[in-house]
Amino acid sequence: MKNLDQRNQIIEYSLKLNSTNLSPLRSGNISLRGTEDDIEGYLITPSGKKYETLKPEDIVFMGLNEDEKNDPTNKPSSEWRFHRDIYTNKKEANAIVHAHSPHATAVSSHGKPIPPFHYMIALAGGDDIKCAEYATFGTEELSKNVIKALENRSACLMSNHGQVAFGKNLDDAFELAQEIENICHQYTIALKLGEPKILSFEEMKKVLDKAKNYKKG
Repeated sequence: MKNLDQRNQIIEYSLKLNSTNLSPLRSGNISLRGTEDDIEGYLITPSGKKYETLKPEDIVFMGLNEDEKNDPTNKPSSEWRFHRDIYTNKKEANAIVHAHSPHATAVSSHGKPIPPFHYMIALAGGDDIKCAEYATFGTEELSKNVIKALENRSACLMSNHGQVAFGKNLDDAFELAQEIENICHQYTIALKLGEPKILSFEEMKKVLDKAKNYKKG
């Protein structure tokens, strides 16, 4: 089977979506950039299948210039459009994790960006975490909104929906999605105490410079 290692890796991280409670049951989706028969594209989780039942042959390969698969037995996630568009627009993206994580989803229901109440906001790439405007799941409109919210960012919220994060590999993307969920959890706690203190633009600029080397330790 082609891309077997990548297919197994996608299944491994899909199971982690459930085990870490980052995305319950069938919700969310995962993809990896890849090639098949010299066609540039990505491998993505299928539509509507529980992660615990996934087999390598269930993972769908999509070309970057390809529209939705017509094969009903091998249908890609309904969110394939924004995966494709992230890979097209973000050359540094090699893996994508989309999750309906509880706190990120709760915060996204307000349709507002998360301000720099904590310096770890910088892990998403900017001085706030944007929230993509709402559009029906799986639509081209939603994909356009996500790409806009990801401008100069590697993660964003999706209004009334959840979050999406990308990275250089699946471990990187998954860890960033976990960081976003943790930040959202902290933000909801902070709001219970009132409006949190917001770090200045100047301070966040310093943090962003330091954050470039954060994962290098």
